[in-house]
Amino acid sequence: MALVLLLLDIFTFVELNCENMFDCVDDSLTQDEEFLPQSYHHWTRTRYWRKLNRIGQEIISCGADGREWALPDMVALCEVENDSVMRDLTRRSLLRKAGYEYLMTSSPDVRGIDVALLYSPFTFLPVSHYALRVEPVRGMRPTRDILYVKGVGRSGDTLHVFVVHAPSRSGGELETRPHRMQVSRRLCQSVDSIRLAEPEARILVAGDFNDTAGNASLRHLELHGMVHVSAGAQGSHGARGTYWYRGGWESIDHVFCSPRLAARVEGCRIGDEPFLLTDDGQYGGLKPRRTYIGPRYQDGFSDHLPLIVKFSY
Repeated sequence: MALVLLLLDIFTFVELNCENMFDCVDDSLTQDEEFLPQSYHHWTRTRYWRKLNRIGQEIISCGADGREWALPDMVALCEVENDSVMRDLTRRSLLRKAGYEYLMTSSPDVRGIDVALLYSPFTFLPVSHYALRVEPVRGMRPTRDILYVKGVGRSGDTLHVFVVHAPSRSGGELETRPHRMQVSRRLCQSVDSIRLAEPEARILVAGDFNDTAGNASLRHLELHGMVHVSAGAQGSHGARGTYWYRGGWESIDHVFCSPRLAARVEGCRIGDEPFLLTDDGQYGGLKPRRTYIGPRYQDGFSDHLPLIVKFSY
């Protein structure tokens, strides 16, 4: 009997909060003063370019799975300051030969940080995109827009992608919970609209939600029919979450898919290559190797680890 080997085509998706990927030029319309050469962070061009190449190195590492390596097809990025930063990342950093294109928002966030979608034009063709504005509720500062991108994959299927960076817990989890719920409600409005017109739509939602599994904002997404495909994701080198807080791992970055797309998930893991980690001298164990700890420059990557999802098609 002849043996037939079926090889699946794989689409690799990555979500990563870059931790303050700012340029070093003052924007008079935003509060970006802490990332300027004269600030206490001493954010010079040398450190800026070092940061871009560090993020490029991190993205490249997400293409390995122990057997073979290929660049990720799509990367959702949080905490990116502006178009100039994305242009430098894709055209002048370690990623300059990868051929990546990008789309991003221009939000009312007071610090000027935004979200972006990096994609390979060889495996994904955008056909439309726009930003979803989140109207602040009482006591909430203007926050990041949600990026929506509709496009066609190499298989010919339409894919709807949302990139999210919800408000932080600064000021207290309970006090800021309504802010993250407002983002979740705005997101679900759009998801519901797509599924009303196309019940079997392939929808992917990813980003930094600043909430963990079981919190109201994530439950709201699940109540609207989205599958939490990154739930329980772990790394290969000890990471049990994407973020390290006071000696423990937390997962505040997430990937959700509509049921039809979730059925295509081959696996989800946290990218915790050893060079992305460092010792925690205070609490013990390993933690993400970040760019700064307070004012102290660490020459690291990010305070978040990436999520890596493999889809078959």
